[in-house]
Amino acid sequence: MRKLYVILQLKNFNKMGRAFEFRKERKMKRWASMSKTFTRLGKEIVIAVKEGGPDPETNSKLRAVILNCKAANMPKENVERAIKRATDKDTENYKEVLFEGYGPHGIAVLIETATDNNNRTVANIRSYFNKYGGSLGTQGSVEFMFDHICTFTINAGGRDVEELELELIDYGAEDITENEGNVEVDAPFESYGQLQKYFEDNHIEIISSGFDRIPQSTKKLSEQEQAELDVLLEKIEEDDDVQNIYTSAE
Repeated sequence: MRKLYVILQLKNFNKMGRAFEFRKERKMKRWASMSKTFTRLGKEIVIAVKEGGPDPETNSKLRAVILNCKAANMPKENVERAIKRATDKDTENYKEVLFEGYGPHGIAVLIETATDNNNRTVANIRSYFNKYGGSLGTQGSVEFMFDHICTFTINAGGRDVEELELELIDYGAEDITENEGNVEVDAPFESYGQLQKYFEDNHIEIISSGFDRIPQSTKKLSEQEQAELDVLLEKIEEDDDVQNIYTSAE
């Protein structure tokens, strides 16, 4: 029975297997082009502290963000300053808002924002779409075209990866890949909490973690078409309220 269960679970890897290479290539491009990584992480700290308090020992979301800050080489004093600022009652909380639309040439676009002024953010995002050949959609118009997943980069600590893989399947993992000495784990969005707990309970070092949206299908653009899309995406990326952008472009 266990063998049959594993076989059925491994079939899901075909669906998620594309996620690793797609995510790796896009992450490198996005992080290289965005100079506001620390600002983005600072907002995540504020959100985590407002939700669960300033103590990472009792706030699992804050623990995860701090690890991501370390992975991004964010100075420790910046992290401590952001936590202290978040505990100030006068510090506004950020509301996480998802925008959906289409860019040039029918490319689906998802935009994750963290904003303290939703009216401003809505107006800005709409203006970018209108000005650069796209259209802002309604809620649910393109989100269904993307698989929402959680991701972990862990240090397996000498554990046999195949054995670890069999264990992680029970906790929702659907794609496990060795990468530069570490292990990348992808799973459905809702599996984040139980995987984080498994790693912590078993003293497996989490190097970084987070969430991603992988398009279920992609569209290949010509060089000229891609350049037109990039104009829109670059303008959106410049907005201080924008955290992440996902598209269906190949």
